[in-house]
Amino acid sequence: MNHYETVFILNPVLSEEQIAETVKKFEDFLIKNGAKMVSKENWGLKKLAYAIQHKKSGFYHLFEFTAPGEVVAPYEQELKREERVMRFLTVKLDKHAIEWAEKRRSRLKTKA
Repeated sequence: MNHYETVFILNPVLSEEQIAETVKKFEDFLIKNGAKMVSKENWGLKKLAYAIQHKKSGFYHLFEFTAPGEVVAPYEQELKREERVMRFLTVKLDKHAIEWAEKRRSRLKTKA
């Protein structure tokens, strides 16, 4: 099992229900294919560095999960097919990135 992190940007014109539905769709896809969710974060509406599809902002979401390597390709294919997703990036975390992610999560918990 490898440790992965995906950040994806959703179209800013979506309603709260559509955003929740899309996030749930990808979370369910991962779980159905043997992944285990470590954390999910909703970063909210943020301004983009450059326009994507003539949009200047987007809803950012982060998934951190463990999964077998063969799950990532179909997962990314689903992200590409979804019209609501403007951009995404999935990276495999090494031991240092995993430690950093744990520290970040613990800092977020203490702030909340």
